[in-house]
Amino acid sequence: MSAVADANRGDFTANPRVLVVTLMAVFIGVASAFVALALTKLISFFTNLFYYQRIAVGEFTSPAGHHLGVWSVFIPIVGGLIIGLMARYGSEKIRGHGIPEALEAILIGRSRMEARVAVLKPLSSALSIGTGGPFGAEGPIIMTGGAFGSLFAQGFHMSAAERKTLLVAGAAGGMSAIFATPVAAVLLAVELLLFEWKPRSFIPVAAAAAVAGALRVPLMGAGPVFATSGHLPLAPLALFSALALGLIAGFGSGLLTRLVYASEDFFGKLPIHWMWWPAIGGMVVGLGGLLYPRALGIGYDVIRDLLNARLIGTFLLGLLITKAVIWAIALG
Repeated sequence: MSAVADANRGDFTANPRVLVVTLMAVFIGVASAFVALALTKLISFFTNLFYYQRIAVGEFTSPAGHHLGVWSVFIPIVGGLIIGLMARYGSEKIRGHGIPEALEAILIGRSRMEARVAVLKPLSSALSIGTGGPFGAEGPIIMTGGAFGSLFAQGFHMSAAERKTLLVAGAAGGMSAIFATPVAAVLLAVELLLFEWKPRSFIPVAAAAAVAGALRVPLMGAGPVFATSGHLPLAPLALFSALALGLIAGFGSGLLTRLVYASEDFFGKLPIHWMWWPAIGGMVVGLGGLLYPRALGIGYDVIRDLLNARLIGTFLLGLLITKAVIWAIALG
């Protein structure tokens, strides 16, 4: 019994090799912070270019303030056409949200990613969001940061387990830098990508996230991405309302997932090459944006308004439905 217990504990011990991998993860954390900065600047650049016809970079810019009228419908279509060409003649790995592709690289590809993915993924994602795509930055930064971590590990001919650790370190570092949430980034990485809670992987990933989170302050500013005002303690009735809201959100997320799968099935049955699918999705995005311009783009300004009770009533309901539909179809 003692020998079995020792064997089980042995898998959770650390050896000096962890220090080497952690030092590499620190470097990847630095790189991930700059990758996150580049992604945010690219999104801002494309949004300003397509919706406001100006050359500017800065914080995330909402497309909702444009004055293009019905012509704005064509912007997501153009973006979809360019992305389709990039995917067909560049790399198919840039298709999709980013998180499933990172999982595929870990589970099937032995944590190996191509160098062109590290370039094309942030470029295509920024172009998609900048031309109105209703997506967030979490998927692209996980894929891009993970690609940098994987390439770094491949350059040193590391084992598959160490490649996975550095891939996840890059993903967690990117998440930490984008959202200023190093702890949440590590927990997300452990749950979605690592599939283990062991010192050999947890320590390097935590180090990368901490370094990237620290670098966020000089690179992108301090403070939370979604600042909220304080509120009074919740009454018991409000807690029950929160429970009901959680149930509704759970069923809603399941419905949204089914809608994504239905969209994928629909596109898969079309008698055309998949290169044209992003343009078709872009048409739906453009029409949805014509109804609710605030449904376009990354949507972080909408989240801030929601958290501070500046969006309520029927407008919020219409925005929610529109955003969900165009997101599911564009992602499918």
